Order: sequence, then structure tokens, then C-alpha cells
Amino acid sequence: MSSDYPLTLVFRVLAGVAAAAIWTELVGCARRLAPPHLQGRAIAVTLAGIPLALSLGIPLGTFLGGLIGWRPTFALVTLAALVLMGWIAVAVPDAPGQRPGNGQPVLKALRLPGVAAVLLVTAAYVPAHTILYTYITPFLDARGLGDSREGVLLVFGIASMAAVFVTGALVDRRLRALTITATVLFMTASAVLITSAGSSLAVYGATALWGLGWGGVATLLQTAVTDAGGDRGQALFVTVCNSSIAGGGAIGGVLLGNFGPASFPWTGLALLTVALAVVITARAHAFPTGRTPSPSAPTGG
Repeated sequence: MSSDYPLTLVFRVLAGVAAAAIWTELVGCARRLAPPHLQGRAIAVTLAGIPLALSLGIPLGTFLGGLIGWRPTFALVTLAALVLMGWIAVAVPDAPGQRPGNGQPVLKALRLPGVAAVLLVTAAYVPAHTILYTYITPFLDARGLGDSREGVLLVFGIASMAAVFVTGALVDRRLRALTITATVLFMTASAVLITSAGSSLAVYGATALWGLGWGGVATLLQTAVTDAGGDRGQALFVTVCNSSIAGGGAIGGVLLGNFGPASFPWTGLALLTVALAVVITARAHAFPTGRTPSPSAPTGG
């Protein structure tokens, strides 16, 4: 309903704060509702909405905005949120919270073995994705494939959802292997984009690899950080992840203005190399070879 741009930005910030808080609570709730051996799968199911929203929600919102206007589109979002709140109140079971006075400083979770390593991987992996995803239009335009944007996003969405299902089925037993595989797939996609020139087939193939590498990564990293740091680790993850999304958008803008869209996959490849090195070396606590979920992971904050 706002007709004032600064006021609109204020509520945009509030929406971002709310999204981060909900993201944190969703994963914690999913873990509490599931038995220990299915906690990773519960997180995968819960987070399936993220790649679905990114791949379908944005094009759908754009379509509705053009069809009925952006104000009615936001009204529909509000209505959907109200329906969702009612559904949660009726259908989602409650879980015990934390007793007053039992909270611990969130930043102390950085001292727990494995937490810092997972956050470092997040700080490298998420910007690698965000840079390319945010500026996919100028990237495709530079390759002469501007008319293929919807198709590219569709392939990305389908591949991401496939990755979500595979990750959900295997995360509780193959966390380390899946994380390495996802990173390598995304690195391969970046390498193909570097060498693909204007080949639409190569771009579509790279997009499929990119989606396979990205779709399950939120589940993998959040499972790893919660295994290592409990709810406090999860809170730090959401903070780092959202900061990395913002940072990736800013870095992408700088790259676009100074080096052009061809620099995106190069930057992504460099960031993913760092992420892969951390995953490979952090095998003791962050990404262990044999994952043993524990219902008594450190909590608090």
C-alpha cells in the first residue's frame, strides 16, 4: 500500500529480517520433529521450497505483475502468508522451546569444532551462486542468448529440485560425499561456462550441472553446521548465508561494471575452489566421513 519509496525500503528490510528469522526457526523445528536418523532428510524436505521459490516464484511473480499489476501481486503474497499462518497454527505440532536464562551467546558457537569451517564454505559457495544467478540476464545477453533466459531458469529449477530429492534421500548417510560432489558439479558448470562461448547447448548443460550442485547445498551445509553447533550454529549459518547473498549481489555489480559478465564464472570457480579445499580438509568435525546425528547437539541462543 506504500506510495513512498523510503518507506517501501524500510519494510523491505523488515521483510528480510523476518525471512532470516523464519529460516532459522524452520530448520530447528524440522530437526526437533524428526528422529535423529532422519533429521537431515527432514531439513531437506523443509528447505525444498528454497530452490522451488527461486526457480518458479520469481518468474511467476513477474508474470503476475505483468498480468494484474504489482500491487495485486503483493496482495496475493499477503493472502498466501495469512493462509500459511493458519495452516501452521492448525497442523504443525509444537516443540519445546528454551527455558529463560538458559541461552548462550551465539558467537561462542564459533569455538565449537567444525562450525567455522562450514561457515567458510557457505561464505564462498553462496556468493559463487548469487553472482551468476542475480546477473544471469546480462550474462546470457553477452552470449547472444538473451531470449533463452526463461528456458535456462527452468532447467536450473528442474535440476535443483532433482538435487533436493537426492540430497534428502542420502544426506543422513553421505553428507561429506554429497557436499564434495555438489561443489565439483558447480565447478564443472563454471568451467563449461568459461569455455562455452555462445553455444546454447553448452550453456544449458552447464546450467543443469549448476542446478544439481546448488539445489541440495542448503540442506548439506545446514545439516553440517547444526551437527557441529546446534541451534547456535544454525543461527550463525543463516547470518552468514544472508550476508553472502547480499555480498554476492554487490560483488556481481562491481564485476559487471568493471570486467563484464564474462568474469562471473571465473569468480565462481575461484570461490568454489576455496570451498572444495575446506570441505576436503575439514573431515574431522565439519564434514566427517561417517556422520552420526546426535539429538543432543549443542543448543542455545
